[in-house]
Amino acid sequence: MAADLQQVAASGFSGSYDPADVTFLLKPVTMVPTAVADKEAAIQSGRRHYSEMIAPEPLPDAEYLALYHAALARNGARLAQDVANLAACLAERRPGREIVLVSLARAGTPIGVLLARTLRAWGHSAVHYSVSIIRDRGIDQTALTHIAARHDPRDAVFVDGWTGKGAIAGELRASLAANALGFVPELAVIADPAGQADIAATDDDYLIASGLLNGIVSGLVSRSILNPQYVGKGDFHACVTYPHYAHADVSRAFVDSIAPRAAAATPLSITGHAVRRGGLMAGCEAMLESLLAGCVEGDRNRIKPGIAEATRALLRRVPERLLVRDPGDGDVAHLLHLAARHGIPVERLDKQSQYRAVAIIRGLGNES
Repeated sequence: MAADLQQVAASGFSGSYDPADVTFLLKPVTMVPTAVADKEAAIQSGRRHYSEMIAPEPLPDAEYLALYHAALARNGARLAQDVANLAACLAERRPGREIVLVSLARAGTPIGVLLARTLRAWGHSAVHYSVSIIRDRGIDQTALTHIAARHDPRDAVFVDGWTGKGAIAGELRASLAANALGFVPELAVIADPAGQADIAATDDDYLIASGLLNGIVSGLVSRSILNPQYVGKGDFHACVTYPHYAHADVSRAFVDSIAPRAAAATPLSITGHAVRRGGLMAGCEAMLESLLAGCVEGDRNRIKPGIAEATRALLRRVPERLLVRDPGDGDVAHLLHLAARHGIPVERLDKQSQYRAVAIIRGLGNES
């Protein structure tokens, strides 16, 4: 058993996905979770970096899971079209070459699986790895070295599900600025309301169903961990796996529901995104400045814009409040459910905002 774990840690694994779908370049470890409130206090006090801890991941209740299935039914066709559009763009930019998809674990993983399946269905050569990137710590250089030993780094494109305010996009650029392996910080996403991605299928902050859930839609894998107690020199960044949640896993069901529709879709051009990026970035910055001035003591990390980022904040952090553009919007119904369950105040977001939802993390000592 120990030898098997060492092999997994050195060469990757596929989680609950088909091995052809993805190779996670992560090191599975056993780690005691930190309660959400304790984790929040440790992060904001500066005692611990968020990547050094992992919060518990309980299974969603039946009502919340029903909201996931409703979102998948409502927006599945749109996601399939967006995957097709993104896949076609990637293929066009690498004519006749292998496409090396490097998804950013873990929100990027289901999207990377969908892109890989779509590209292969169209006859392109595509391989998919999922790697760790951590705010303020960078991308996993051991994982990049592993990829560079097997593929031409010039064929790689980094994949995520969406952008919030662009923190991870900035981290990617900074991590690869002095990269000697030849990787280019080209980021492709489905939804880019922040204007921070190099390639995006849409600017719209719409609900991608996989964004509602955690490990049970991402191969039964946790978000990545960078703690020296578990990650030594030459190791991949770490993760926890959730095989005990196999009965509730929808990872394969999610991609199985979207991939055939993406492969059958007629791709549409997404070149207009490049023209709109400047305006999107300006709009995001203006919103952040407004919220910083009014409520969060200058800490940008406490602002989580976008449906998916707000979802993660409500699931894994200690929110102070939730702002939504339109409470009647079906794409924010799950956020209102979480807010009601946890007693989180809900306010209206400017109706002109490019975001449909924003979560504000509670500050230390803030009793409001």
